[in-house]
Amino acid sequence: MGLNRSTIGALVSELAGLGAVHEHRPEADPSRPATAGRPSLRVVPAADRVQVLAADIAVDRIVVALIGLGGTVVTRRRRRRTIGPASSGPAQVLAVLGEMFDAVLADRDPGVEVVGIGVAVPGVVRSRDGLVRFAPNLGWVDVPLGEMLRDRFGHLPSRVGNDADLGLLAEHRRGAARGIDDVVFLAGDVGVGGGMVLGGRPLIGAGGYAGELGHMMIRPDGRRCRCGAHGCWETEIGLPAVLRALGLPEDTGSEGLSEALARVEPGSTVLDDVGRHLGLGMASIVNLVNPRLFIVGGLLREVYPLIEDVARSALAEAALVAPGEQVRIDVPLLGGDASLVGASELAWSDLLADPTAVLGAGTAPGRGTVPRRRA
Repeated sequence: MGLNRSTIGALVSELAGLGAVHEHRPEADPSRPATAGRPSLRVVPAADRVQVLAADIAVDRIVVALIGLGGTVVTRRRRRRTIGPASSGPAQVLAVLGEMFDAVLADRDPGVEVVGIGVAVPGVVRSRDGLVRFAPNLGWVDVPLGEMLRDRFGHLPSRVGNDADLGLLAEHRRGAARGIDDVVFLAGDVGVGGGMVLGGRPLIGAGGYAGELGHMMIRPDGRRCRCGAHGCWETEIGLPAVLRALGLPEDTGSEGLSEALARVEPGSTVLDDVGRHLGLGMASIVNLVNPRLFIVGGLLREVYPLIEDVARSALAEAALVAPGEQVRIDVPLLGGDASLVGASELAWSDLLADPTAVLGAGTAPGRGTVPRRRA
């Protein structure tokens, strides 16, 4: 960091006094020779002291968690929802979030300070205020989710982001993409979204809308997408396409899909069409941005091992040789928690920017509880 030892010591002492970090004496390592002087203390984030609320809203489920500083998932709740407008309206979703936040907060240890809320949604989100411009698989258009969160949970800073962007954020900081500067993250669930880090910086776009990879047109004469266009990539590789290939009903949720995938025999060609379209779409992205790593996340991470050979073959067929030979394909190291952990990373923004301002005044009255809807 370019700072001297005494400055580092003073900064760490301040963070420890705020409750943001713990200091520990390192365990002696008998395999290493003894050195003169006292060994430096080990400094770790205080996951047991400072936490945030995170939520991952999907079409057929909501997952919420308390996540400690450093990315530790402390406690969580998961609720499956029936797919459809009656259960996906913003007011209904917000009511469920409040109940689930109450449940995880009831499990927290005494003395824990909750300092923010982060929410991941499968839609186009305006970064500056959390307005969900378009979430076709939820049926949302211009939903002021950030404002609604601030109205209901006003004592806690609230931030909203696209699920794929947040999945990438988590994997880049804590998962498979650590130390890699050029990464594409694909979140394949009912819909398909994407996030990109290029040259070590997230690709955000003018309004925060970049990365809607699922709406690349890959088959102009294809099925109608929920966005209104025909032949979008998500119509060929999203959950409905996988369910069609497996002969399952449209309302099959993630649990049912997992069970069906476990029954697919090795060598089966039932999902080959999904694999081919996955590889062709990836090839277009590889040709465009030349990533070092392509992460296949969401429910597609469970499908990918069954279609890997077909997808890689299609990618090699359609990608230019130079960028094609540089890319590696992997699944999220954080598994199904990538977007959830990413939402927590968003919630840490204020604390990381100024820990003294957030923690210096101590726990405010009522902090860390979720109030009921205001009249």
